[in-house]
Amino acid sequence: MAPTMAVSSNDSFDITDFVINKGNGVKGLSDLGIKSLPSQYIQPQEALINIIPQESIPVIDLSNWDNDPKVAESVCEAAEKFGFFQLVNHGVPLEVLDGVKDATHRFFGLPAEEKRKYSKELSSTNSVRFGTSFSPDAEKALEWKDYLSLFYVSEEEASALWPSACRDEVLEYMKRSQILCQKLMSALMQKLNVKEIDETKESLLMGSKRINLNYYPRCPNPQLTVGVGRHSDVSSLTFLLQDEIGGLYVRVNEGKGENDGWVHVPPIEGSLVINVGDALQILSNGRYKSVEHCVIASGSKNRISIPIFVNPKPNDVIGPLPELIAAGEKPKYKNILYSDYVKHFFRKAHDGKKTVAFAEISS
Repeated sequence: MAPTMAVSSNDSFDITDFVINKGNGVKGLSDLGIKSLPSQYIQPQEALINIIPQESIPVIDLSNWDNDPKVAESVCEAAEKFGFFQLVNHGVPLEVLDGVKDATHRFFGLPAEEKRKYSKELSSTNSVRFGTSFSPDAEKALEWKDYLSLFYVSEEEASALWPSACRDEVLEYMKRSQILCQKLMSALMQKLNVKEIDETKESLLMGSKRINLNYYPRCPNPQLTVGVGRHSDVSSLTFLLQDEIGGLYVRVNEGKGENDGWVHVPPIEGSLVINVGDALQILSNGRYKSVEHCVIASGSKNRISIPIFVNPKPNDVIGPLPELIAAGEKPKYKNILYSDYVKHFFRKAHDGKKTVAFAEISS
């Protein structure tokens, strides 16, 4: 058991050096048994959320997908109304989900010097990145999270460069979720009267993938900080596997007065949480909604989550799909190089849904 210690920003103990430069992350701080939250992690009041006691996002059972068209309809309806939904009986085996969760714990259990090999400064490739918070150089207050981010280029590159502590389980999870991804994307496109996902559309909708292994350690003052600040994803779709701890919150009824607030997404054993990202909102000309979400820190338990971000390829130009404009819709978004959109997202702190304004056509 590590000795408990008090750490403040005034101590000779250099938190930035310990957490970021030496690769200990916030897990290292938590493992020290710190008694109070360092000031670098204290969020401004406006970053904290108003939780409302309302029913959460839809839960959809996919077991009858092939025989009942209402299942696909409910997926499209959830993507339009909520931008978030949970799937059960989705076809990705439970042992694969458990395997990647175990692998996440195994990676974050490695010594700091081992994890640091994959940091921005030391990683041999931009496709593998171990880090902490979101964008420490741009943030006024840091987020209480460590992560390993893996950009999928090919099986060969992953086998050569991804950490062996988690590589095989992550690849298997990505492989086994591919059919589900194609099934959902096909249904969402048909609802938009896009009859066929040809090679160009496949690239636009799911041409690249990134998977993150997220670790949220126990926090001494969870009410003062966040695991992840409020944001929407830049993906087409995000497939999130969360553990049993909970802490993911989604914004509902935005702009509707006292009904505007945040609901918890309760963990369901074996489920996957799906959310629409900004890219799909833009491609669907606003029909499908990317929605703000955030993660609350826990004062009692270590939490993990594993999102797969299904994205356009970096060199794709995204904008409203031609079929929608041909049907008479007025474009709400300009055409924009996807890599420019992503760079805009990562060069600032999490700030709700402000990134999507970057692509809007001003009226």
